[in-house]
Amino acid sequence: MAYTPELTMKSSCTLRRLAWALDMPMTKAMEKVFQYLPEILDSQKVCQACRDKSKCSDCEFNFQSRINDENEER
Repeated sequence: MAYTPELTMKSSCTLRRLAWALDMPMTKAMEKVFQYLPEILDSQKVCQACRDKSKCSDCEFNFQSRINDENEER
């Protein structure tokens, strides 16, 4: 597992309520949030700011990576 930053009380409360709404544990709800972020954020901006280009093939912000994943699921 990668480094895990602590959540503020406000963020923890928000995540808890989201988890209740999704009827799943907080850890799984947080994963859902991270899965959704590449759909709503500017991938190009994220990629330009990236400091670890060694992970591009696995990165959800890498559009080509997402296309390959979708094709593999079919």
